[in-house]
Amino acid sequence: MSFLKVSGLVKHFDEVVAVDGLDLDVEKGEFFALLGPSASGKTTSFRTICGIETPDAGTIELDGADRTHATVRERGIAMVFQTFALYPHLTIRENLAFPLREQRMDRKDIEIRIGEVAELLKLTHTLERKPGTASGGEQQRIAIGRALIRRPELLLLDEPLTNLDAKLRHDTRAEFKRIHRERGITIVFATPDELEALTMGQRIGVLREGRMVQVGTPDELYEAPDNDYVAGMVGSPQMNLLAATRKGSDTVPSVALPFGEFGGGAWQGALARFPVGEALTFGIRPHEIMPVAASSDFDGPTLEAEVHLTEPLGDVVILDLLAGDARLKMVLPEEQAMAYSVGDRLTCGFDLATTHVFAKETGTAIR
Repeated sequence: MSFLKVSGLVKHFDEVVAVDGLDLDVEKGEFFALLGPSASGKTTSFRTICGIETPDAGTIELDGADRTHATVRERGIAMVFQTFALYPHLTIRENLAFPLREQRMDRKDIEIRIGEVAELLKLTHTLERKPGTASGGEQQRIAIGRALIRRPELLLLDEPLTNLDAKLRHDTRAEFKRIHRERGITIVFATPDELEALTMGQRIGVLREGRMVQVGTPDELYEAPDNDYVAGMVGSPQMNLLAATRKGSDTVPSVALPFGEFGGGAWQGALARFPVGEALTFGIRPHEIMPVAASSDFDGPTLEAEVHLTEPLGDVVILDLLAGDARLKMVLPEEQAMAYSVGDRLTCGFDLATTHVFAKETGTAIR
């Protein structure tokens, strides 16, 4: 049974629908990532789940009990916001103690909890300081500590890494995973960053305009996206998505691209349902394209391309290619990419088994 079950959740503000029939199931002890761009409904979903906002429709269940209209205190949920939301006039110790004092907990028990959380988050040496003297990473840990000190059943993290620099983001990601491993707490982590979602979430839910469009493990979303939206969200660099047309015969369909016509992928059988001339979207990951000596040397489809731009990323290089009217990316190890410069022409090959085809009108994967 799901620990958190959200069914048909709707929340709107005047004419703006922020959450539109959201369904979400999170297992007990799971680290679940909620991936979506700005204005996709992540924050409103969280605020409604924890009781800050009242839903216009739908239900929220926690551990099998209906909590749709329960108070914030009755839900046993803690939330860490994108902004640290610390009290600047209080010490770090007092910031951590604040939610427990609101619950009128005994002072001795409060000090025990502060010690536990401070040790867990490596804040013991900072307790008598004010938040303004702490680094960004320390302030983030204080905000997490103030949520954890309540010992919540569910922790909601709303883009908590957005205000941190690259190194702190990396360190804090590791911190979240350590806390999850050591405490076994159920965590839902909202982020617009697909790398954060892929590296942290045991499962990922992709959110679009207040609706869940796909839920799965990182591998499932990467290898089998249900639609072109998920295909474009998951993977770095994102999947090459190219305009295509349904060609071939009624029984042996093919896909026409700016650089050729191909058939034989896993999508071929399902593509027979679509009429000749139907507009499609063809998808292939940049990592699945490779340079070859010549078309005759490669057992698979090939394309002729020109190097338009190179993007060095340390141990790998992204090559922007022009192939006919299409522009696509290819990723190569640095040593291999050194052989190519802007303006060079090359032959590339790919495996149709790793490609995807989507219906242009709906964006749905054809398979």
